[in-house]
Amino acid sequence: MNLGRLLPLVMWLIATGLQAEEALTLEQAERTALARDVSAPAIKARAQALSEAAVAAGELPDPKLKLGMMNLPTDSFSRSQEAMTQLQVGVRQAIPPRGTLEARREGMEARSRAEALRAEATRRKVLREVRQAWLEVWYQVEGGRIVDDLRTLFEQLVVVTRDYYAAGRKNQQDVLRAQVELSLLDDRRTRFRTEEEAARAALARWIGEGPANRPLSREFPALPPLPDRASLRAALARHPEVLAANARIEAAQKALAEARARYRPGLMFDVTYGNRVGNNPDGSSRADFLSAMVSLDLPLFTKNRQDRTFSARRQEFEAARLVRDDLIRRLEKSLDADLARLGRLDERIRHYDRKVLPETAQNAEASLAAYRSGVTDFTGLMRARLTELDSRLMALRLRVDRAKAQARLLYLASRTGEDS
Repeated sequence: MNLGRLLPLVMWLIATGLQAEEALTLEQAERTALARDVSAPAIKARAQALSEAAVAAGELPDPKLKLGMMNLPTDSFSRSQEAMTQLQVGVRQAIPPRGTLEARREGMEARSRAEALRAEATRRKVLREVRQAWLEVWYQVEGGRIVDDLRTLFEQLVVVTRDYYAAGRKNQQDVLRAQVELSLLDDRRTRFRTEEEAARAALARWIGEGPANRPLSREFPALPPLPDRASLRAALARHPEVLAANARIEAAQKALAEARARYRPGLMFDVTYGNRVGNNPDGSSRADFLSAMVSLDLPLFTKNRQDRTFSARRQEFEAARLVRDDLIRRLEKSLDADLARLGRLDERIRHYDRKVLPETAQNAEASLAAYRSGVTDFTGLMRARLTELDSRLMALRLRVDRAKAQARLLYLASRTGEDS
């Protein structure tokens, strides 16, 4: 077989395999989640629909065309027999109470803005959730690698302990203890795999099953920097959720104004042209008629109509305001909690980097040297190694938890039209 023909095929297969195993970065997961999200586009479509409907809501009702016959004699059905017989053509135009059209249009425009802002807030939520899901997968993967590293060391210790036992330097209990610790590490590794699968399932909700099952980048992601505490608190007032709540308050206020305008009378203009045929007694042709009328609503009995509608709109306005106030309180509470959590996590991370990790690593190495020299027993060696494992896992957990808190704060700090 011609090797020249096989070479391109082999290269293609290698490239395909490498592409299938390409590491998934957090940035790629964010782009995929935003591209797959359907909730924000659906909300934007509703916002556009309300914007279009607002234009129609501000227009007058369509005029009505009238066609009819008036005073037609039933004995002959002749238009020329009676002088009052008319063929009528008219136009009728209703004019709603003053201020209702403007209030209705502005209210729907406010609702449209609220939906557009809600779409922006939904986009920010997608970023927040996919970041936290990706970080959890990263922790489970890297934590599993740390356990694997220690398991390799424990396998070597098992071999060393057996050699010492064969030489009569150690007893059989050390060999059994080493095997037990190795089995316990296998169980811990299984738990990490289980949690990793669960974390990947949560990530798949945002980016799909295929990308979620790809290997993750070993590099820890760098999230956008956070502003200072004062800027974070000030940004809450410009957060898309708060701005959407303000727009809903404005919409409720416009609905209240429309209900208030319903106490004013509406008008109806009616212009009718009446065509007559036949002659008058003196032989002259009968003149056509032109009628014009104005009808006026009389909102005299308002107890069960206007009053009830106005009261309902007033309660809706109050409800929208209270919802906005509760939202701000919840966002402020979340901000304070995550800021406090971030500060403590930074403190603990520094403590682990400067003291805990170096000290546990030194203690583990010293315990191994002491065990080989016969100064300490196997229990002390295992305790030192497991303490080092727990410290490394905790340092990793703190780092991931800090990034998660930062992702939540970035959601709170984001404003409309900004990437975060």
